[in-house]
Amino acid sequence: MDRFIIQGGVPLNGTITASGNKNAALKLLPACLLTDEPVTLHNVPDIADVRTMIRLVQSLGAEVVNEGGGTLRVHAKNIDSSIIDRELATQIRASIVLAGPLLARVGYLELPPPGGDVIGRRRVDTHVLAMKQLGASCEFNSHFIFKTDGLRGTDILLDEASVTATENTIMAAVLAKGTTIIRNAACEPHVQDLCHFLNTLGAQIEGIGSNVLTIHGVDRLHGGEFRIGADYIEVGSFIGAAAVTRGRVRIQNADPHHLHMIHMVFNRLGVHWETDGNDVIVPEYQPLKIVPDIGDQIPEIKAQPWPAFPSDLLSIALVVATQAEGTVLFHEWMYENRFFFVDKLIYMGARAVLCDPHRCIIQGRSRLHGERDRITSPDIRAGMSLLLAALCAEGTTIIRNVAQIDRGYENVEGKLRALGAKIERSSDD
Repeated sequence: MDRFIIQGGVPLNGTITASGNKNAALKLLPACLLTDEPVTLHNVPDIADVRTMIRLVQSLGAEVVNEGGGTLRVHAKNIDSSIIDRELATQIRASIVLAGPLLARVGYLELPPPGGDVIGRRRVDTHVLAMKQLGASCEFNSHFIFKTDGLRGTDILLDEASVTATENTIMAAVLAKGTTIIRNAACEPHVQDLCHFLNTLGAQIEGIGSNVLTIHGVDRLHGGEFRIGADYIEVGSFIGAAAVTRGRVRIQNADPHHLHMIHMVFNRLGVHWETDGNDVIVPEYQPLKIVPDIGDQIPEIKAQPWPAFPSDLLSIALVVATQAEGTVLFHEWMYENRFFFVDKLIYMGARAVLCDPHRCIIQGRSRLHGERDRITSPDIRAGMSLLLAALCAEGTTIIRNVAQIDRGYENVEGKLRALGAKIERSSDD
């Protein structure tokens, strides 16, 4: 198992390029199963979770050719199997979104419970309810068995604005008979990418970017070509890294039109940036002063569905707050284990109070110090957050179990070294 060794206190300076959106890639690959013609995807991030999804779609009969430079050619001429490999499925949360394409294409699948980050209960009920409304049956013992003799369009109100349930329903509905309306749909950038991609293949999806989608079913989809947008979570993470190390960083191809709420929340922590075309520029020496609410009250930063502040950036913002003057309350209502890395920040000198599984108070500015023995990455976002803490801490920090970070961040140590960070990867014996 690998570890990172980081010498902190070095300002990051330079230019990097944003990787493709992890969550978009994990849904566009299954969406390629909806057509028997070749599909070319550009800007696919080379990360562990995407490599697992590639193996999953290959195990079902799709041919996947890596053409280099982030370009994949996928051809699902035939579906040889609709039984999802248990070992692969339990490695990633996104394995659940194979349900929609396989039901639409072959009408049957066997699916083990999905894996992914252990950040709290992540229910799949919304997926099952939506598939049933489209005309599928579902049984569950140790795994899910979905069947249908033909999907039919209908009016669906999702019981929560689940991203993956929205994406599953979209993929099932594009080949269903008739029209489907999805209400309370998630509308994150990766959901929008999926819709735009499917439309390039001949789907008819209206209302993209809103919480009401109208999908007119078509008989078949054809091949096509699509470029995945920037990973706004990676962009936000590197903005945070630049701010806490007091450096100047340009992030190319960052798609700043998706960063408005993220900018608003980071502003409350004293972090500002500029845009130059499709690039984001983080100036050096940020104010890093928390803006109180009216009446000098302690502000609250709360994760909510898009277009509000994303849950996946809450851990990053929390570390930024440790370096900002003032006090702020973080509230994560969705996942009860999201903040279960705060104890490691406290080891490093952060002034933090974990009020309960969902709320944490940060008082800055804290002087962080390196920690060699007690820092392990519990999940993708917590791991990246601990990496930010190590970058701005005095002394050396060792972070173990960095395979978690590799699942969501492409070549993270290479990008950081390009910005001047002192970071090494080694085997943890």
